[in-house]
Amino acid sequence: MRNYRREYQTYQGSAAQKKRRASRNAARAKMIKLGKVKKGDGKDVAHKNGNPRDNRAKNLKVSSTKSNRSFPRTRTAGKRNKRD
Repeated sequence: MRNYRREYQTYQGSAAQKKRRASRNAARAKMIKLGKVKKGDGKDVAHKNGNPRDNRAKNLKVSSTKSNRSFPRTRTAGKRNKRD
């Protein structure tokens, strides 16, 4: 059985993960402001280089949820190996 409380305490609640999550939310807000995505459109804002803290305009792209979440996020299977 999955222990959500322990999971939050050990991973999701860590300071580093909170910063990554806040940065991903900021990237989405930035793209909403530019009019590239909107709430409920089924699109993800993807970071081309895989770094969620890098919110430069040239590093952000809009992709379908399926394509953005379709491969494992490991060191060897990074986003830069995936075609745009």
